[in-house]
Amino acid sequence: MHPPPPAAAMDFSQNSLFGYMEDLQELTIIERPVRRSLKTPEEIERLTVDEDLSDIERAVYLLSAGQDIQGTSVIANLPFLMRQNPTETLRRILPKVREVLHVAGVEMQLTAAVSFLTILQEESVSIHTYAHSFLQVILLHLEHRDAGVSNAWLETLLSVIEVLPKETLRHEILNPLVSKAQLSQTVQSRLVSCKILGKLTNKFDALAIKREILPLVKSLCQDVEYEVRSCMCRQLENIAQGIGTELTKSVVLPELIELSRDEGSSVRLAAFETLVNLLDIFDTDDRSQTILPLVKSFCEKSFKADESILISLSFHLGKLCHGLYGIFTPDQHLRFLEFYKKLCTLGLQQENGHNENQIPPQILEQEKKYISVRKNCAYNFPAMIVFVDPKNFHMDLYSTFFCLCHDPEVPVRYTIAICFYEVSKLLNSGVYLIHKELITLLQDESLEVLDALIDHLPEILELMSTGGESSVQENKLSSLPDLIPALTAAEQRAAASLKWRTHEKLLQKYACLPHVISSDQIYYRFLQRMFTIMMTNNVLPVQKAASRTLCVFLRYNRKQEQRHEVIQKLIEQLGQGKSYWNRLRFLDTCEFIIEIFSKSFFCKYFFLPAIELTHDPVANVRMKLCYLLPKVKSTLKIPADKHLLQQLEMCVRKLLCQEKDKDVLATVKRTVLELDRMEMSMDAFQKKFYEKDLLDQEKEREELLLLEMEQLEKEKQQNDGRPMSDKTFEKKRRDTKTPTTLPKNIPISVPGPTSGTQSTSKEIKKSKLIRSQSFNNQAFHAKYGNLDKCAGKSSTAAYTPSVSGLTKTSVISLTDDSFRTRNATSAPSSFSSNTPLPSTSRGTGNSGDPKSGGSKDTQPRKAALKSRKSNP
Repeated sequence: MHPPPPAAAMDFSQNSLFGYMEDLQELTIIERPVRRSLKTPEEIERLTVDEDLSDIERAVYLLSAGQDIQGTSVIANLPFLMRQNPTETLRRILPKVREVLHVAGVEMQLTAAVSFLTILQEESVSIHTYAHSFLQVILLHLEHRDAGVSNAWLETLLSVIEVLPKETLRHEILNPLVSKAQLSQTVQSRLVSCKILGKLTNKFDALAIKREILPLVKSLCQDVEYEVRSCMCRQLENIAQGIGTELTKSVVLPELIELSRDEGSSVRLAAFETLVNLLDIFDTDDRSQTILPLVKSFCEKSFKADESILISLSFHLGKLCHGLYGIFTPDQHLRFLEFYKKLCTLGLQQENGHNENQIPPQILEQEKKYISVRKNCAYNFPAMIVFVDPKNFHMDLYSTFFCLCHDPEVPVRYTIAICFYEVSKLLNSGVYLIHKELITLLQDESLEVLDALIDHLPEILELMSTGGESSVQENKLSSLPDLIPALTAAEQRAAASLKWRTHEKLLQKYACLPHVISSDQIYYRFLQRMFTIMMTNNVLPVQKAASRTLCVFLRYNRKQEQRHEVIQKLIEQLGQGKSYWNRLRFLDTCEFIIEIFSKSFFCKYFFLPAIELTHDPVANVRMKLCYLLPKVKSTLKIPADKHLLQQLEMCVRKLLCQEKDKDVLATVKRTVLELDRMEMSMDAFQKKFYEKDLLDQEKEREELLLLEMEQLEKEKQQNDGRPMSDKTFEKKRRDTKTPTTLPKNIPISVPGPTSGTQSTSKEIKKSKLIRSQSFNNQAFHAKYGNLDKCAGKSSTAAYTPSVSGLTKTSVISLTDDSFRTRNATSAPSSFSSNTPLPSTSRGTGNSGDPKSGGSKDTQPRKAALKSRKSNP
C-alpha cells in the first residue's frame, strides 16, 4: 500500500474548513429530532407514580389511569405479582387486566399471552383456580384479528389443555368447539378448531373420540377451504395415535387417501407427510396395497409439480425406505434407488457459468429449492446405505456419495460431512472405499464443512485405521498417504481464519492421532506445530487445546530422547520464557501433565520448574501458581517425596512472608488453608485413595513399559543385520513380559474419576496395551543412551532457596549431553537445546554435598529408577 499524498492527509484551506462546518451543521440537524423526542414536564408528571404505593396498588393505578406502556409493564409483571400475593392479584388486578385487554394493542396482547402461560408453568395457583380465572380470557381472544396475537393465545390454550381435567375440557372447550367448526364460522375460527381437536384427542378415550371428535374431524377434512383441509390433515397423526390402530385403518386412512388426491398441492403434501409419519401403525398389507401405490404416484408426479413437494419428499425419503423396507419388488427397489440418485444431482446439470446478477429471480429461487433437495438427500444417505445393503455400496451408491462430497454448494457438503461418521460405521470393513472422500472434506475450502466433519473425527480415523474391525491391530492408514498433509492443511486453514472455536475443536480432536498414526509422524509433523500455537496464538482456548494435545502426544511418544527434548523445550521456552504469557501457559501445561501422566512423572520433570515460578516477577503468574499448588501437592507421596514437600512448604512460606501484591497474598492465604486440609498420599495403598492410587500405578506402569518397548525395538534393529526369526523375537518379548502394544486409555477430554482392580504385570500388559504401531524401520540408531545411561553422566546442582530461618536443601538435577538434540539432518533445529533437563527422583531425598557440584562421579540415575520400579 502506498501512503496518501501529503495534501490528502490534512487540508487547512478555506474551502476545506467550510466543508467541515457544513458537516457539523448536518450533525446538529440529525440531533434535533432526538431532543424533540424527550418528555415534557407535563408528560413526566403524568407518568410519575407515588412511591409510597404498594405493588398491588401501583398496578391497579397504572391499569386504570396509566398509559399503554405502563399497562403493558404491569401485565408483564403479572407472574411476579401472582407469586407475591396471588389472592389480591386475582381479586383486584385480574379484573382490570380483562378490561384493558378488550381495547389493548398487539404488544399488550402478546405480553398477556406470555404472562398467562408463565403463571400456568410456575403453578402459582391450582389448576381449578387457573381455569376459573384465566381460561375464559384466553378463549375470548383466540379469534383476534391479528394472526400473531391469535397464534400466541392458541399456544397458551394448547398448553392449558395438557393440564385441565376432562370435565372442564368437555364443558369449556369441546362443546363450544362444535359451533366454532361449522362452515358458517370464519376461516380463522375453523383453523383454530383443527389444532384444538388435534390436542384434545390425547385427553379422551377412543370411544369418546369416536362419538364426539371424529365427526368434527371428518367435517373439517371436507372443508371448502384448502387451508382448513391442510391444517386438519396435519392433525390426523395426533388423532390416529389417540384412537388406536383399528379406528385409524377404518376412519383416518380413507381420509388420508382422499386428501392425497386433493386439488390443492399443500393438501396433498400434508397427506403425504402424515402417511409417512404413520407408516409404523399400518400392517404389511396396508403398506403394500394402499400406501406403496400412493407413494409411487407421488414420486412420479413430483417432478411435474411444485419444487416444495420435492423438498418434502427428499426429506422423508429415509423414513419411506425404512417403513417400506421388505415390500419392494426388485424392480420397484431399483426404480426407487434411481429416483434417489436423480434427486442427488437435481439442478447440477444446468449451466453454472452465468452471472448471478443476470439470472431471473424465479430461476434463483428454483436453484435454492434444488439445493435444499440435495441437502435432504445428503441427510438421508445413511438410510439409503441400509436400503441397498452396505455390501452393495460400491456398485450402487459410491458415485452418488462422490457427487455429494463434491457438490458445489456448502450446505450439501456440510450435511454429508455430518453424516460421514454414520456412513463409516455402516460400511464397516468397506470403510476404505471412502478414504478419498475423507481427504476431500478435510481439504474443503469451507470451514463450516470442516467443523461438521471434525465432530466425530477421532471415531472416523479409528474406523479407518482398523478397517472397521475392532479386533484388528494392524494400522491400515499407511495406504492413505494424503491423510497427514490433509490434517495439517486443515489446521493451518482453521488457524488463518477468525473462527477460533473451530480451531480449538480441531486441536482437541487431534489428541486421537497417537492411536492412528506413528509416533515419529506425530513428532515431526504435529509436535512442533503445537509448540508454535502455544507460543504465538492470541486465543487462550486455542492455546490450552494445543497444550493438552501436546501432552497427549508426549504421553504416547515411543522414543525416550524425543520425550526428553519435548520436556526440555517446555521448561526452557515456556517455564523459563521471557514472556509472562508463556509462563502462564507452562502452568496450564503442568495441570494437563498432572491429569494425563503419573505422579512420579510430574515430580520427576515438572515439580521444581513449576514451584520456581513462586519467584516470578509478574503477579498474575504467581497467582496462577497458587491456584495450582493443591494439585501439585497431590502428586507427592510420603515418605518418598518428603524432600519435595519441604521445597513446596518453603516456597509457600516465602510467598506468605515476602508477597507484596494484595491479590496474590489473599490467594496465597486461601491456598494455605486448602493445603493444610489436604491429606497426603502414602507410598502404600490407602483405602481412601485406593482408586486414585490404583489409576496412578497403572499410568506409571505404562510409562515404564514405553521404556521397555523402546529397548525391544532397539534389540530388533540390532538383530536386523543377522538372521533372526520371528519366533526368536517373540521369545525375547515373552521373556521380558512386554507386549508390543500401547495403552489406549488416555482420554481426549477431561476424564472423571475411574476405578479399576489391581492385576499382575503380565495381565496388565496383555489387557491394557491393546494397540501397537508397527516397529519403525526408520528409527534412530542408538546414538544416544536411554535414561539409565543418561543418569550415569548426571551431576548434582544445589537448589538453595534463601529464606531466613530455613536450612538449605538440595536436590539432584540432571545435566546430560546425551539429551541434546540430533544434528540438523535428523531432527528439527527448533528442538535443539544444550541446557540441562531438571529432574527429581523419588528415593533421593538426602541433600547432596555442595562440594560435589559439577562432578561426574555422583550416584547414577539408574539406581533411582530401579528403586522406583521396586515400589508397589
